Amino acid sequence: MTEIILQNIHKSYGDAQVIHGINLNLKSGEFIVFVGPSGCGKSTLLRIIAGLEQVSEGDILIDGARVNHIPASQRGLAMVFQSYALYPHMTVYKNMAFGLENSDMLREEIERRVHHAADLLQITQLLQRKPKALSGGQRQRVAIGRAIVREPKAFLLDEPLSNLDAELRVTMRRELASLHDSVASTMIYVTHDQVEAMTLADTIVVLHAGRISQVGTPLALYNTPQNTFVAGFIGSPRMNLLQGRLVREAEKVSIHLASSVFSIQGIDQSVNTQEVTVGIRPEHIDILSDKAKNADLTITVDLIEQLGGETYLYGQSEDGQSLTVHQPGQLTIQAGDRLDLGFRRDHLHLFDGDGAVICNGTRRVS
Repeated sequence: MTEIILQNIHKSYGDAQVIHGINLNLKSGEFIVFVGPSGCGKSTLLRIIAGLEQVSEGDILIDGARVNHIPASQRGLAMVFQSYALYPHMTVYKNMAFGLENSDMLREEIERRVHHAADLLQITQLLQRKPKALSGGQRQRVAIGRAIVREPKAFLLDEPLSNLDAELRVTMRRELASLHDSVASTMIYVTHDQVEAMTLADTIVVLHAGRISQVGTPLALYNTPQNTFVAGFIGSPRMNLLQGRLVREAEKVSIHLASSVFSIQGIDQSVNTQEVTVGIRPEHIDILSDKAKNADLTITVDLIEQLGGETYLYGQSEDGQSLTVHQPGQLTIQAGDRLDLGFRRDHLHLFDGDGAVICNGTRRVS
């Protein structure tokens, strides 16, 4: 198992800076996921760790040793790419064994490693086939097996499931999680799919515009996002982010949101912003009965998605803000209906005008 430390990492291509001073401690044995939108720098950061890109500034430490100028082939890491990069004229066995044969490893040891990896990935019956005779999922297993046989210090995986169909991606996610438990090795995984991040990671690193937005466990990021970017990115569907105003009157603090006013208890006196963002996840919104009073928000429904066991409603508030509501089961609501909504107070989030968190899961709200 291997610990990887990134210290003040910068990366530029000419005048374009794509990584802006990243500091990160990737703990030994963890499954770490870099997640973020396209162009955020996650694949570049992975390639820097692998040695396929040189840093413009900063240090990379692997097990305490600085490796900035150590070539990729000598860092003891194994990379799995988005494209399978298999040799089409070689069998599965030869694809997995090729790198080991070039290192003059004994044939008995090569056979042991290949068959061990094939057993782990359940592809032993495919060892004599060529890539053209394999499905996409089988090719991905071979690419992962080629990394396993090297017995690397850490595995680096760059969007390895993006070429697979939806059902196969679910299956491969389970297999990757099981593989991590089996090999007990450090894994760093890049994806733009936050569902993959939530289901696979011990630790998620959320990247945005070449900077780290937040690092934490999947549930920590889901429950306590530190800024509006993480709040809107982690979760499917995304958290509702509604624009409001914070008003101080003597000792009382309130949030004005459309026609609603929320009292806030215990907000630090240093918080002096006026423009705020109120966050509430779709599953933390209740539809109120016709006789209910003091609704937190009223929306007009634009679209209904009935998925059998659950329903998603999409609508507009009175001041034109979009809102998503998740409800269990099947509903008879139609487009054009007006709904009174109630927010679960202990699940409200509040962010300042710059998008930084003021409070999460706002149990302070009354």
